[in-house]
Amino acid sequence: MPNLEARSYDTQDRISVTGINALPPTSELTPKQIKSRVRFVAIANVAGYSALLAGLNAAWYSKYEQTKFHSFNDNAEWLQVDKAGHLYSAYAESRTSMELWRWTGIDRKKRIWYGGLSGAFYQTIIEILDGFSAEWGWSWGDFSANLLGSATLIAQELAWDDQRIQLKFSFHKKNYGDHQLNNRAGDIFGKTLSERFIKDYNAQTYWASVNLRSFFPKTSLPPWLAIAVGYGADGMFGARANTAKDDLGIISFDRRDIKRYRQWYLSPDIDFTKIKTKKKGVRLLFTVLSAFKFPAPSLEFSNGKFSVNALHF
Repeated sequence: MPNLEARSYDTQDRISVTGINALPPTSELTPKQIKSRVRFVAIANVAGYSALLAGLNAAWYSKYEQTKFHSFNDNAEWLQVDKAGHLYSAYAESRTSMELWRWTGIDRKKRIWYGGLSGAFYQTIIEILDGFSAEWGWSWGDFSANLLGSATLIAQELAWDDQRIQLKFSFHKKNYGDHQLNNRAGDIFGKTLSERFIKDYNAQTYWASVNLRSFFPKTSLPPWLAIAVGYGADGMFGARANTAKDDLGIISFDRRDIKRYRQWYLSPDIDFTKIKTKKKGVRLLFTVLSAFKFPAPSLEFSNGKFSVNALHF
């Protein structure tokens, strides 16, 4: 069973927590081994991201007309849940990349900057593709959120050599009940679970999970205990309003009777990086789980009042 006792991390411990097993420890790697690992990680980054872009192009961009590069202002859309998604995505990609660079054994600041900037770089490529699509455009709001996501990781690593505040994500599949709303949700969010996972902003919550022991080291709090602040929104069936028009400009969907509103949450969480285990499979599981908010009760503030959710996904 995992040991939930407090611990201090050295370089090898931190690598183990992320599921990247270095044998021998990075401090004992020879220059040749470091060079080999750097080459491997560089190739893996390029190959993996190239495959992702190819998939995005086939599933997304190829379906829309291409235009000259242009920008548009989408800051008022989706009650900014999409911006929270950009911030989280850049952070998560930066964190994954940074841990891969940590495994190579390169200098601490190099792996922080190489990995930390990766998320913003990857997301910027997507923004450029958006800029050539007639359906979207380059968004300065998205770009800023991407930079902030990477900066959140970099600043914490430089200051604390740790992620005391982790950005996380949670999702639950919504059944809208109403036939018209379900059809509308299928049109804009997709019909499959994987599509809804990415596109349904009504079903997403983004969290900042704070490890309490990291900020209060002299307390007897469990090292894995965290408190998370979440943000989401509901009632959205269009980017800016709950209306839609057909190709002739005639209103085909009008549910302005449904209120669009923001949701704020407070909930306990688990910092899986602070749970000690020697089992490789468990370490890998903890690596994946660290990107997601652990289901738990939450206190919600929305529409000017508080409510309690028995279990928040």
